[in-house]
Amino acid sequence: MNVIPVGIWGGYPKAESATSAFLIEHEGFRVLFDCGSGVLAQVQRYITLDEINAVVISHYHADHVADVGSLQYHHLIAYYTGRPLRKLTFYGHDRDADGFGRLTYKEVAEGHAVSPGETYEIGPFSVTFAETVHPVYCLAARFEADGKTAVFTADTEFHEPLAEFASGADLLVSEANLYEEYKGKSPGHMAGSEAGELARLAGVKRLLLTHLPQDGDVQLILSAAQEAFGGSARLAAAGEVIEV
Repeated sequence: MNVIPVGIWGGYPKAESATSAFLIEHEGFRVLFDCGSGVLAQVQRYITLDEINAVVISHYHADHVADVGSLQYHHLIAYYTGRPLRKLTFYGHDRDADGFGRLTYKEVAEGHAVSPGETYEIGPFSVTFAETVHPVYCLAARFEADGKTAVFTADTEFHEPLAEFASGADLLVSEANLYEEYKGKSPGHMAGSEAGELARLAGVKRLLLTHLPQDGDVQLILSAAQEAFGGSARLAAAGEVIEV
């Protein structure tokens, strides 16, 4: 399994970049995890839009879904110009009826509802979900294939049950949107030390930090995470291929 950061920012992208999103690849099958602002332009650095096999959406805040419509338009334009593609499948929760409804579009895209407690076979991946702590309903995702596991926290406050959900993962991709002075003061997000503590409790092999703030020195977030985790931790870098 390969994990490729497409974007690493929370809220909005820096120039020529994208909000937090990831490509997850195995056996030629490619899943895009979240599709926020700037993602569609950046993902084409690595694959064509035709090569996206499925999209998993954690929640319906704009920095996670802003480019969904544009991806659907890509498939619609191909359909209208005589190059129809397979129907694009989106996976997301249906707790937000409007957000979930926008995943289905004309003949070219279809939304499938997911929820915790179920296992979904998405290409070669077995995928399960867990609710996070965020101002809106949001799902973390656990991808498993050929004995390897990558867990994505999506947006969340520190939430100890997520450690059980991520238990033993080869890679934990955790949001780390806050500097330590803001820990506990911004609802729905974690500081670096909290991401590190989550990784320590889960006993994961590696920690990758994403959904980073645009201002300040993000190395401070990494240092706090490393100290709390005591294991291998790094900041996500767009385009890096991480073999799980």
